[in-house]
Amino acid sequence: MTINHHGSTAVITQDKTSLIEFSKKFGVLYERFKSEDLIIHLIDVSVGSLEDLVSLAAKHSISKHCFVIVNADLNQEDFENLIIIPTLQEAHDFIEMEVMQRDLGI
Repeated sequence: MTINHHGSTAVITQDKTSLIEFSKKFGVLYERFKSEDLIIHLIDVSVGSLEDLVSLAAKHSISKHCFVIVNADLNQEDFENLIIIPTLQEAHDFIEMEVMQRDLGI
């Protein structure tokens, strides 16, 4: 797992671990990031499910921060409670727009 910060956004990238291992590790570390906008960059989603991330995303949305998953292989339409975006740049753009809307009270 690689963690990078870009302003108030944390980008957490899955490295050489399975989705199952990544979700468990991120679940343990989540409290460190609960007050930041999050981009979760998943490299390999072939083994495991996104259930743990769905529950963290729901918890994170209560705090009025973004929780975005980046993966080109996942389809947004398959996940009702997740924001899935195909590229990192689009994820940063999405969060930028969300922050503007929060600042404007929209």
